[in-house]
Amino acid sequence: MMDGRTQGRTEMRRGGAAARRPLALALLLALSACAGEQTGSVLVPAVVAVPPEAPRTTGRPANVTDADHTKLVASFGGEYRAPATLRLLTEVTDRLVAASDRPDQTYVVTLLDSPVVNAFALPSGRLYVTRGLVALASDTSEIAAVLAHEIAHVTLNHATARTELELRSQLVSRVVADVLNDPATGAQLQSQSRFALARFSREQELEADAAGVRTLAKAGYDPYGAGRFLTALNRTLALKAGGGTAAEPDMLATHPGTTERIGLVTRAARRTGAPGIGVDDRAVHLAAVDGLAYGDNPGEGAVRGHRFVHPSLGIAFEVPDGFSIENTRNAVLGTTNEGSRRLLFDQVEAKDGQGLDAILKATWNDAIDPASIEVAPIAGHPAATALSRGKDWTFRLAAIRVGETTFRLIMAAKGATDPDPAFRRWTASLASVSAAETASLKPLRLQVVAAASSSAEDLARRMAVPDRALDRFLVLNGLERGVPLKPGQSYKVVVE
Repeated sequence: MMDGRTQGRTEMRRGGAAARRPLALALLLALSACAGEQTGSVLVPAVVAVPPEAPRTTGRPANVTDADHTKLVASFGGEYRAPATLRLLTEVTDRLVAASDRPDQTYVVTLLDSPVVNAFALPSGRLYVTRGLVALASDTSEIAAVLAHEIAHVTLNHATARTELELRSQLVSRVVADVLNDPATGAQLQSQSRFALARFSREQELEADAAGVRTLAKAGYDPYGAGRFLTALNRTLALKAGGGTAAEPDMLATHPGTTERIGLVTRAARRTGAPGIGVDDRAVHLAAVDGLAYGDNPGEGAVRGHRFVHPSLGIAFEVPDGFSIENTRNAVLGTTNEGSRRLLFDQVEAKDGQGLDAILKATWNDAIDPASIEVAPIAGHPAATALSRGKDWTFRLAAIRVGETTFRLIMAAKGATDPDPAFRRWTASLASVSAAETASLKPLRLQVVAAASSSAEDLARRMAVPDRALDRFLVLNGLERGVPLKPGQSYKVVVE
């Protein structure tokens, strides 16, 4: 899948049921494993009813139940109602399937109401694309590149092959450990299989990239759209990382580095012809995304500048200067530009009668300094705070109970520096959300506008984003810094 792992997570350990909502193992094994950047809201929202404009199916997808599909869709915010966007995705899919190695395969596309950049496929022919991915793409050929990649996973039977390898590896290690009574060797084989499975998955991603580009070209789309989209994804990850560059995966990563993938798809595109072949259908894409929701669903938490507001939970807080924050599916994450300070806010479950200090100990894996534990109200709410020192980071922790809900706030500073002053300002800002603030919290949307001048800065000033407006405008439109705009040409901006 189009890879966009969330960058910049420190040694922070998340706890509680809110941070652990896996689907059934069978469904996870059926996925084509193109996990994108993992973001969403703290709470999984309710499933949205399937809109009447949903694409027609020409056969019931196999190997996945309706309940599995419902759970999967719910975990990504439900289905998103955007008839024009869904129509574009369906038309592009039909065109790609006709040019693929299995034109008889039926597919159903689901547009997910999630701001993350993600797409994935099930062996049955169900394709899932987030509105965040659609928003990032600059033209139809880039969307087609993503869909062609996912279709390649299905036609190449990647999910089945990966499942068989994983089950075989588990069986071998279990036989050695239990039947042959050699737990040490069994554990060693299990560890080796993790590396083998990760390598196998990376090889599948590269194979799907190459096959996807071939299908893209055969369908008449610009084959260089694959490289452009991966470049935009890499730039997006760099913005999230805060340090200017996206981190490359480790040996256990299931996806190759984005830079490696860009090189591969660019070489594959060159084998089909010189730049300029195929169509990008930019105008068609822009018409389909005009008005598309952008970023978080305000009802499930939204970032506005340095302030996080969650109307459904009824809470809000402000982070100290220098932090950029992001609302992900299970937590709010924050980092400074240089990456030396990080923060995390999430919800944890507490047992009846469990003290807040006990909750901190139960949801944190590193040692907590017993002398640092304080049980005292914060912003009028019952709270407990503590200090923990890891190998490379120093952490300040808090558990705060608001009504019947317990939240955890963690701030980390690299090295031995205690982040306590900034941490106390952050925790003290926790407050209830007023009805007026809830009413004023409007969703962000994409708006397609014509450039009045050649200055990218002019349109960037219209971007309703918390920081780095010019960088975000350039990434959103696939532009490089210093390249002039074309007056009269249409571009995407983010507005309230």
